[in-house]
Amino acid sequence: MKTLIQCDFDGTITENDVSYFLLDAFAQGDWRGLLQEYEEHRISVGKFNTGAFAMVKADRQTLIEAIKARVKIRGGFQELVSYCSTKGYRFVIVSNGLAFYIKAILKEVGLETIETYAARTSFSPEGMKVRYVGPDGKQLGDGFKEVYIKLFLQQGYRVVYAGNGDSDILPAKYAYRVFATSDLLAYCKKNNLECKPFAELNDIVKGLELL
Repeated sequence: MKTLIQCDFDGTITENDVSYFLLDAFAQGDWRGLLQEYEEHRISVGKFNTGAFAMVKADRQTLIEAIKARVKIRGGFQELVSYCSTKGYRFVIVSNGLAFYIKAILKEVGLETIETYAARTSFSPEGMKVRYVGPDGKQLGDGFKEVYIKLFLQQGYRVVYAGNGDSDILPAKYAYRVFATSDLLAYCKKNNLECKPFAELNDIVKGLELL
């Protein structure tokens, strides 16, 4: 059976959330008020990012320069990507984060060719505009990660999911195997959703070897 690894980015491939760092550094407004609404499940992750990044008026290059040398990639990333390539597994990043910084970080580590789906952005002095676009080209208000895992399943893939956060819970429920850390791991344990914990991405490689 053909296998696909659907992997989150912020807090999964990176140790910390890049978007939160950028918002702390550049947002001109109460973005944490929106974060609280999201954490209380009063707004979607898409609405949170759209509203929060509208408070950021810096240009693309300023933001990219700000994250250089500040982003920590979780150990074992290169090994995970290499293992998937060797085994013929399709490795895909699907993230509620922003594509521009994900691509910039991947380029820094020489992995810019990884298939990536994330929020599209445009920059202006009035604030950033963030859009989530599904596989059909239509804008999405919510359910970005779920739309993609459903697409991969329709394409006949056995999907292995790796994630860390609240927005990974629903898509993880569709997966053949789940690798989890942080909030996703806590949810899985509390709700008896089968998963394998990971600290380093090499732990996922070890788990894949047992498929």
